[in-house]
Amino acid sequence: MKRTHYCGAVKVSDIGTTVNVCGWVHARRDHGGVVFIDLRDREGIVQVVFHPENKDIFSVAEKLRSEFVVEIVGIVRQRPAGTENPHMLTGQVEVVSDAITIINSAPGLPFEISDFSDVSEDIRLKYRYLDLRKPKIMKHFLVRHKLLQATRKHLDAQGFIEVETPMLGKTTPEGAREFIVPSRLNEGHFFALPQSPQIYKQILMVAGFDKYFQIVRCFRDEDLRADRQPEFTQIDLELSFVDEQDVMKATEEMVATLLKEVFERDVVTPFPRLSYAEAMLRYGSDKPDTRFALEIVDLSADVASCGFKVFAEAVAKGGVVRGLRVPAGGVFSRSEIDGLTAFVGQYGARGLAWMKVTDKGLESNIVKFFSPAELSVIQTKMVAGVGDLLLFLADTPKVAAEGLGALRMKIARQLNLIDATKFNFLWVVDFPLVEWDADEKRWNAMHHPFTSPKTEDLALLNDPSSPAAGNIRARAYDIVLNGVELGGGSIRIHQQDIQKKMFAFLNIGEVESQEKFGYLLEALSFGAPPHGGIALGFDRFCALLMGEESIREVIAFPKTQKAACPLTNAPGVVSERQLKELGIKLKETAQPQ
Repeated sequence: MKRTHYCGAVKVSDIGTTVNVCGWVHARRDHGGVVFIDLRDREGIVQVVFHPENKDIFSVAEKLRSEFVVEIVGIVRQRPAGTENPHMLTGQVEVVSDAITIINSAPGLPFEISDFSDVSEDIRLKYRYLDLRKPKIMKHFLVRHKLLQATRKHLDAQGFIEVETPMLGKTTPEGAREFIVPSRLNEGHFFALPQSPQIYKQILMVAGFDKYFQIVRCFRDEDLRADRQPEFTQIDLELSFVDEQDVMKATEEMVATLLKEVFERDVVTPFPRLSYAEAMLRYGSDKPDTRFALEIVDLSADVASCGFKVFAEAVAKGGVVRGLRVPAGGVFSRSEIDGLTAFVGQYGARGLAWMKVTDKGLESNIVKFFSPAELSVIQTKMVAGVGDLLLFLADTPKVAAEGLGALRMKIARQLNLIDATKFNFLWVVDFPLVEWDADEKRWNAMHHPFTSPKTEDLALLNDPSSPAAGNIRARAYDIVLNGVELGGGSIRIHQQDIQKKMFAFLNIGEVESQEKFGYLLEALSFGAPPHGGIALGFDRFCALLMGEESIREVIAFPKTQKAACPLTNAPGVVSERQLKELGIKLKETAQPQ
């Protein structure tokens, strides 16, 4: 290429030298007969000046419009005093053009190439190649690239081996809905795109690879939201001869290295650890945001015998009473409190009680049902001061946790209690191994069926009908950043007999387990080492680090919430010939009248 400099890389040290820059016309200005353009490429913008004395060049400059692709040769000079732009990396210099070539023109655009343009997401994705030109979006992908390279560099230095695993695999009965791929060479049979390389990386441990990693594409055919896509990228790690602490330490070291090298930010390790039970109790979430202090307080024992029937009866039926303190300054009217009641109703709550703290004590229409001692305990346990609003939810532990957890986040946002500059990492550990599926009348793995139970809970695997079955704890761990699950992992089951027992506990019969996982069970019989690992959602990590709410902002060609691509109009129909080759016949559907 003739180019000598990227636009954003022209510096004060280049003053007096001739440069060749190429890019897109970001903006054009005509100031008293002198034409200026901002020329943009992936590294930034530089100002180019065209003087009317050079008639041939000036006549070309007058034809320039937004997004024309040009090549410019010129001399770098200091900007005149008073015209510097401190908001640009190149704001102290400009290029005086000696030659210009229009490489390509551009018609009127569907939207402005600007970080401040307001356009619908469908239009942005339809013209994604234009959207990607925006400086902010381009910067996202330069940072994403640096994070990827830093990841590989760090893991290589730690002795990890990068191994690619298949995209076409076998369908499994557990986990999210899979994308199915028909096999032309094996008519009537189907591959599944991987939800994760889980079984393959376990088999690599059996093979003796010891430390594996992969920056891998994964696929899930799920309903989408801001932090989900049908195809996504994760950093996948697996290690042999380790326990939970080893995997968490390796993950912390990687995360700390990435933040230091790419963002020049120091992260304190080890990250705090919080048990699943404590997270649900204090924050109402297994991925708590700890950037602000509002915590849920359990008052069940303190109000079990109170005169307020709603509280007393909830506790008597095995439920809980929990409260949340809204700090002074968060003034809520009765109608606003009614709105909060409706909000927690979305999580199954039947109501929301409240009290206000005044200089005369606690006040509300339910205070009369409590003794002075009970009111004193409530105020003391909730660390409540004058001006605070106390909110209470009486229900099952699940409803109370989910309702107050969501309310905690809502109030924090409403009162601007969240410090957006913080990166609060933590580990949530000691998850339940299984959860009950009331519809299917069976246990489901909370993470996946290859997660090892705690050694001291192994005996509980023998009887799925035991009342204690739901108390089995997993050797699992999730890494959380600012209230978002960044990734999760576990120590795996490495003994064939225990893996078979786990399948039986989950009501996966021997025939089905052999059909779906027979190759893994056989591998475990050939001297499998103890092993464990973790997968971090790389897209989500990038979005959080760059202050974006949606992972679509850090994926080059994302899908819409309907899992469609407006750019290519995918998914689309295929020809009858292709279907015939695959041995597939589409079911006829009624045509709309």
